[in-house]
Amino acid sequence: MSSTPEKGSTPASRPHSPRVVVVGAGIVGCSLADELTARGWTDVTVLEQGPLAAPGGSTSHAPGLVFQTSPSKTLAEFAKYTVEKFVSLEVGGVPCFNQVGGLELATTPERLAELHRRAGYAAAWGIRGEVVNTARCMELWPLLDESVVLGGFHTPDDGLARALLASHAQRERATRRGARFLERHTVTGIEKQDGRVTAVVTDQGTFPADHVVSAAGFWGPVIGRMAGIDVPLQPLAHQYARTEPLPELSGATTEASKPILRFQDRDLYFREHTDRIGIGSYAHRPMPVDPFAILPYDEARARDMDMPSSFPFTEEDWAPSWEDCRRLLPSLRNAEIEEGFNGVFSFTPDGMPVVGESRQLRGFWLAEAVWVTHSAGVAKAVAEWMVDGRPSLDLHECDLTRFEEAQRSPSYIRERGSQQFVEVYDVLHPLQPMERPRPLRVSPFYARQQQLGAYFLEGGGWERPHWYEANAPLVDTLDALPERDAWSARHWSPIAAAEARATREKVALYDMTPLRRLEVSGPGALDFLNRMTTNNLRKKPGAVTYTLLLDETGGVRSDLTVARLTPDRFQVGANSPADLDWLTRHAPDDVHIRDITSGTCCIGVWGPLARDLVQPLTRDDFSHEAFGYFRAKETYLGHVPVTAMRLSYVGELGWELYTTADLGLRLWDTLWEAGRGLGVVAAGRSAFNSLRLEKGYRAWGTDMTDEHNPYEAGVGFAVRTDKEFVGRAALTDAPLTRKLTPLLLDDPAAVVLGKEPVYAPTLDSAGAGGAPIGAPAGYVTSASYGYTLGRCVAYAWLPAGLTTGTSVHIEYFGEKVPATVAEEPLFDPKMTRIRR
Repeated sequence: MSSTPEKGSTPASRPHSPRVVVVGAGIVGCSLADELTARGWTDVTVLEQGPLAAPGGSTSHAPGLVFQTSPSKTLAEFAKYTVEKFVSLEVGGVPCFNQVGGLELATTPERLAELHRRAGYAAAWGIRGEVVNTARCMELWPLLDESVVLGGFHTPDDGLARALLASHAQRERATRRGARFLERHTVTGIEKQDGRVTAVVTDQGTFPADHVVSAAGFWGPVIGRMAGIDVPLQPLAHQYARTEPLPELSGATTEASKPILRFQDRDLYFREHTDRIGIGSYAHRPMPVDPFAILPYDEARARDMDMPSSFPFTEEDWAPSWEDCRRLLPSLRNAEIEEGFNGVFSFTPDGMPVVGESRQLRGFWLAEAVWVTHSAGVAKAVAEWMVDGRPSLDLHECDLTRFEEAQRSPSYIRERGSQQFVEVYDVLHPLQPMERPRPLRVSPFYARQQQLGAYFLEGGGWERPHWYEANAPLVDTLDALPERDAWSARHWSPIAAAEARATREKVALYDMTPLRRLEVSGPGALDFLNRMTTNNLRKKPGAVTYTLLLDETGGVRSDLTVARLTPDRFQVGANSPADLDWLTRHAPDDVHIRDITSGTCCIGVWGPLARDLVQPLTRDDFSHEAFGYFRAKETYLGHVPVTAMRLSYVGELGWELYTTADLGLRLWDTLWEAGRGLGVVAAGRSAFNSLRLEKGYRAWGTDMTDEHNPYEAGVGFAVRTDKEFVGRAALTDAPLTRKLTPLLLDDPAAVVLGKEPVYAPTLDSAGAGGAPIGAPAGYVTSASYGYTLGRCVAYAWLPAGLTTGTSVHIEYFGEKVPATVAEEPLFDPKMTRIRR
C-alpha cells in the first residue's frame, strides 16, 4: 500500500518521461501528480483555472469525512490507501489527516442490522471496526440524546482529511521531483491527431502532451466535450451548514476530537469545527447542476460567490433536517445556524468513480467523480495504470467503459445520478434495482415474460426475469423449504426452487440475451484470438472453446466462450464493454470486431428433456454423437435460423440458441409450443445462479477479476502453456497462496448472500489446521441456496492450504454461521448429465 514505487520503478530506471498534462489541481490532480512523479514520470504539468491554494472545486469546500467501509472492495481499498497516505503527510507541522475515528448510528432496528452487515464488510476488507452499544456511543459522543440511539458502528481509523492541506503537501512533493503547477490557466481546447491526444490549449498558451488526465471534478464533462469524450457524471448540490458556537464545546482547542458522526436514518452527518458543529444533509431533494453552466472561478468571485462550487444555501430545504438534528443532539435545540451553503460535487449513474483511458482518444485519461475519501487511492491506481500498464487493484467497477450506450444519454446520467444522491445513506439490498428509467432494454421475449408474470430485476439496463409467477403452482410439489430471514427473502421467491427443480428434471427456457456477444472476423481472426486468449482455438469450424483473457501480469481480465463458425468468423461470448475495448485496442488491421448483442438474442434450453424439445424442430441431428458438448452448428428450428451451441451453465443437457432480434419472439413461441407436452417452464436468473454455483461455474467480476490468476480462480484447465498468449510469462512462477474455495453451509436453513467475511483455522507450515484466528481468512464472492443439494453454496477466497472437510465460519449480520470446505464440482462431478 506504500506510495513509494517498488524497486525497478525509480526515476533512474525510466530514462524517458512522457509529457503528462493534468487538468485540475484539486485533491485528485495533486494526488496524481505526486503518484506519477514518485514513479519516475516527472514531466508533469498540472493546470488549474483558479488559485492553487483553493481552486474552487469540490476539494475547496469538502468537509473531509473519510469512512473507509463500503460494500465495494475497490472503494474500500481506495479509502484505506487515502488514510494511510494522508496520515503520513503534514504541512508546517499540521497533519493532513485527523484520525478521530468514525461512528455510524442506528436509531431503528433495521439500521442496527445494517450496521452489523457493514461491520462484516469492514472485516472482509481488512478495516478495523465493531458494532457498539448505546453506552459506548454516548462515551464517544456525549452530546447525543441517549433515548434515540440503539447502537453504532465504530471505526477507529477513520477521520477527517484536510483536503486543501493534503493537496498542498502532495503538490510540494511533486514539485520537488520536477512537476509544475500552473494556476489561472483555463483550458479551452484539447488537440489531437490520428486518434491520439497531442496538447492542451489554455488561455495562457498551449501545452504539448503525450497523456492528458481530466481530474476536473464536476467540470469533467466540459473537458470531456473538448476531447470528444462523453463523461457520465452529474454534478449535484449538497447542503452543508455550521452552527454558531456551542456552550457544550466551549474551551475546545482542537479542530475535532470526537469521531465523525453519521445519522444515516435521517441522511445526516456531523463533524466538529472546534466549538461549532458542521452538518451535511442528503435528506433534501436532488439539486442537479449543469456542469456547462458552472461559473469559472473569477466570474464566480465577481458575483460575490465564495467559489464556483458553493451555491446559495436554501433554507426551505434545510428546515426538516434541522429538526432531525435537534432531536439527535439536544445541545442544538437552542442553537442557530451561523452559515451554510449548497456545495456541488459529482455523482455517476452507479455511484462509482470514472477512471481509465479513452478508446476513442488514446492518451486521454479520466480520473473523475472521485470524492476526497478515495482520492489518493484512485490517483495511485491511475498512476500505476499509466506507468506500469495496469493498476494493482481490480477497477472494473470504475472503468469508464463499463456503461452501455443506452446508459450514456444525458437524461439517463441526470436521472440515475440524482437517484444515487437520494440513496447515499439508504439501506440497499445487493439485488435492489433502480426504479427509473425502466424498462430501458428488453429482449424480444419481454411480452411473453410479462404474460408469465416475470419478476424483473435490472442489470446493464436490461430487464432480467428472476422468476415467473406462472410457476407458483409448482412450489406445492416441493418439499418444505427452510424459512428465510427478512433480508435474504428480499428479491427472492420459493418459485426459484421450483424452476431449478424443473430444470434438473424436465426442461426450462432461460433468457440469456443480456450476455454480450461479439463477432470477430477477418483473415487474421484466428491468429489474433489465439494470441489474446489462453486456450487453444486452432480447431475446426463448429468448435466452441472456453478460454480466458489475461493481462500481462497473468490476471484474469475476463472469461470467454469462443465459437468458430467458419474459418474466418468467430462468435465470442464476453462479459462487459471492457472486453470489446481490450480486444479492439489490440486488433490488427485484418481483424474486424463488432458488438452484435443488441441485434441478436439468446435462449438457453436446458434440462434432461432438452433434446426431446429441439430435435423435432430441425432436420439436423442433435444427438450426442452428432452434436457433442462444446460444439456449434448453424441450422433452423422451425422457421427460425439459429446458431446452436452445445453449452450449459446450469449443469444439464442443452443448448444456447441464438438468432436475430427480429426473429426472437418467433423462436420463443416455437420452443414454447414444442415444449408444452414435456412440461417446459420459463426459468429466471435466481434459479440459474443456484444451478451454476452447484456446478462451480465462475462469474467474472464477482468470483474472479484481474487481481487473480487462473490457477487461484480454479480455471487453470483453460490455460494451454504450449502456445504463446498475453500473460503467459507471468504464469510461470505464479504463487498459489489463495484459492477460490467452495463452501457448504452446515445448517440447511442458513443462507448468506456474498461479501461476508470468512473465518478459518490457521495453517502451520505443513498446511495442517490449528486454532481459529481472530481476523478473517477471506471473504465470500458468490452465494446461493443449492436447491438440489439442500444447502446454501458459497464460494470464497481463502488460503490455498485448506483441505476438503475443514470447518470455517461465515459472519452473517454479526452471527458466525458454520460451513465446511467442499470438493467441487458439488453436483454431477462426472459430468454425465451434460454429456448425454
